[in-house]
Amino acid sequence: MQHSGTLRRTFLLVLITIGLTAACASDEPESGAIHLLSLDGGIGPITERYIDRGINKAENSAAKLIVIEIDTPGGFSSSMREIVQRIEASNVPIVVYVSPWGARAASAGTFVTMAAHIAVMAPNTSIGAAAAINADGSDIEGTLGKKVENDAVAFIRGIAELRGRNADWAEEAVREATAATQSEAVELNVVDFVAEDISVILQRIEGRTIELKPGVTVTLTGLLETEQVKTGMTVWERMLVHLANPTLATILISLGMLGLFLELSNPGAIFPGVAGVLAIAIGFLAMGVLPVDTIGLVLIGAGLAFLALELFVPSGGILAGGGVVGLVLGAIIAFRNTPTEFQPNYILVAILAVVLATVFISMAVGLARARKIPSQTGTEALVGKIAVVRTPLTPDGMVFIEGERWQAEIAEGFAHEGEQVRVISASGLKLTVTKEHEA
Repeated sequence: MQHSGTLRRTFLLVLITIGLTAACASDEPESGAIHLLSLDGGIGPITERYIDRGINKAENSAAKLIVIEIDTPGGFSSSMREIVQRIEASNVPIVVYVSPWGARAASAGTFVTMAAHIAVMAPNTSIGAAAAINADGSDIEGTLGKKVENDAVAFIRGIAELRGRNADWAEEAVREATAATQSEAVELNVVDFVAEDISVILQRIEGRTIELKPGVTVTLTGLLETEQVKTGMTVWERMLVHLANPTLATILISLGMLGLFLELSNPGAIFPGVAGVLAIAIGFLAMGVLPVDTIGLVLIGAGLAFLALELFVPSGGILAGGGVVGLVLGAIIAFRNTPTEFQPNYILVAILAVVLATVFISMAVGLARARKIPSQTGTEALVGKIAVVRTPLTPDGMVFIEGERWQAEIAEGFAHEGEQVRVISASGLKLTVTKEHEA
């Protein structure tokens, strides 16, 4: 019987192994496939990693062609440069396709599109408006502005010359924020042609010879019969893209701190503390996705600290007011160098700060009143009554008496959860108890 059981377990293990192997194998595309990637939205660290992963996957499987569909308002210059460099270093021909209809390859997207071995646009699309601007959309003034502009011009002219495109128009797109429709872009030699969909692209480039690097060429053949493989973002990448929202990050951190303070003001509640820790962790994860200014983060932390102090050191709203200022200024400074599409909604942040301040002031007033109530009405009436231990008294913990939870300390020894204790005295909001059999 034991031998039979061993055989069954071995057989099941073999089946599982075969199944996993088959599943993994099914995820691997055949050699010589066409890999389809999609860059939709702002260009940032996550899209940079995604494009790099997609190109690596195509290269490792000896793909015949990579098609990157792009629809972007722009994004981080640093991420754009990394993507351009990865495209230029690719061992597989890359088509960048401004798609779907009505899409755009603006700002940083212009650089990425022009860097492709083959640049294509769908009908009713646009490209250009690649001028360097501040995060708030204003022009960069002075020497710094000239430095940034000239650097961008040199970069995009180099891209255009490498691919045999119109370098003068590329420079104008940076210096004058010039943009072009799909037909204008073809006429100006900014992109290669216009195509309604990917199948039209494959028909148009069939038989074309592409120079990947000096002296290294590849001829595209049999494209229409080639397997097409979509490489989308992983669940983790999609989650990070959604989390890479400064407004969301600020809200999560603020609400998380509120949860922690609720837990501190009411020990043993558990849920506010757990939810608060999770919200703060996710909030800082979201901020970690984006390049933020450390000074801004310090101000946000200081603002939250001031709000917390209002609970324990009532200041008539002065600390809470400082907390509001710290939160708003911190959010502005933390994301001052990020592109417009990656900036928080400052009005919403300000509203959130005011709401938090109101909540903290209300809590502070409530605690102040609670501190006064016991000596006037109260806790003396509990002396001599029986309470049930809710959290172990070692010596401090929580007890339950007359429908309420109270902070308590045991006079001697300790008491386990569920044990009965008797109240022997009260001081403020804290009870002193002893085990029932000792009373």
